[in-house]
Amino acid sequence: MKQKDTSFSFRGKFFFWGILGLYGLMFCVNSHSALMALQKSATILTKILPILGMVILFTTLLNYLLKPKQIAAHLGRESGIKGWFWALAAGVISHGPMYVWYPLLEDLREHGMKDELVVVFFASRAIKIPLLPMMVDYFGITFTIILSFYMLIGALLQGGCLQFLENRKKRA
Repeated sequence: MKQKDTSFSFRGKFFFWGILGLYGLMFCVNSHSALMALQKSATILTKILPILGMVILFTTLLNYLLKPKQIAAHLGRESGIKGWFWALAAGVISHGPMYVWYPLLEDLREHGMKDELVVVFFASRAIKIPLLPMMVDYFGITFTIILSFYMLIGALLQGGCLQFLENRKKRA
């Protein structure tokens, strides 16, 4: 039977107790500043809690409705412009640590996924759908839309640069 890795939960508890200890030390040194910092933290937490609830709900829906394997069929060598937009969308909706995606992307490359689409996927991961509501709350809808648009264009340009370099290398 495989043992459960508890190192992450231990680090989380260590961090929690460390922060609690720092607040305690700060109360001993300067209780007024510590109280102000604690009040500010509570204000930020109450502002973020509804957003976190939306994030959890949205992430759950994405996991239920869209699977990475469903998108994989549209990223082959002959996918054309459709493949570029599938890679862009897959990068945006993907979440979690990047290393989890490495085996899937390697498998897709072995089955014909173009390298430039891998680049587009990686670059478009910069947009984090679960964090968009918080970004809108802090920066406004206009800023969020414009920045996201430029990030998507940047992802496509990076993929295009790799395609250009690969084509140039093949001709040489």
